[in-house]
Amino acid sequence: MVGPVIVSPPPPPRGKPLSQDPHAVRDTRENVLEVAIGHEVRAFRKKLGITVADIASTTGLSIGMLSKIENGITSPSLTTLQALSRALGVPVTAFFRRFEEERKAVFVKAGSGVDVERRGTRAGHQYTLLGHIGSDSSGVVVEPYLITLTEDSDVFPTFQHDGMEFLYMLEGEVVYRHGNNLYRMTPGDSLFFDADAPHGPEELTHLPIRYLSIISYPHGRGNG
Repeated sequence: MVGPVIVSPPPPPRGKPLSQDPHAVRDTRENVLEVAIGHEVRAFRKKLGITVADIASTTGLSIGMLSKIENGITSPSLTTLQALSRALGVPVTAFFRRFEEERKAVFVKAGSGVDVERRGTRAGHQYTLLGHIGSDSSGVVVEPYLITLTEDSDVFPTFQHDGMEFLYMLEGEVVYRHGNNLYRMTPGDSLFFDADAPHGPEELTHLPIRYLSIISYPHGRGNG
């Protein structure tokens, strides 16, 4: 019997650098009040679709001063903040949101992940959730799972859900389907794909199988 056809993923396009630098650092003044206020003023202004000149004519502040405020170069007085709040239609406290916002992190000790039931559990797929942050400023939900397949697991190449998914093979060997393509995965291999296409393990070649699955999707759109 002819085995599954293994199709290698296309290489990334040349000459098109990634839009995000993983080694980039934000302004070291990110946690300074002036920078936080400036970020919010700019965000509220752009949300209204108005220019710095529009704000200047409404508040009586100069364009130069507004530019300094938005770039976190100067510390606006309470009177200036009140004028900006009226012009932008937001309370003064809204300008401090970024400064006061807590950035969350979840640490899970080895063996302490939470076993959860998802669609694949019915096929004998063990899902261990490695962390979860309910809400954040990114607008994206990320669910990291450790998936374990054993002798009791069934093949199930027809998962479909919103978002993107990244797999990283840790142990064993599996032939994984995505759409019409098949990938033979061994430890160290990875697969990144649009999860809206049918996908899942097509052949459990060498058990036990363990791989990381990181699923991301917009807030408000759950997974099946």
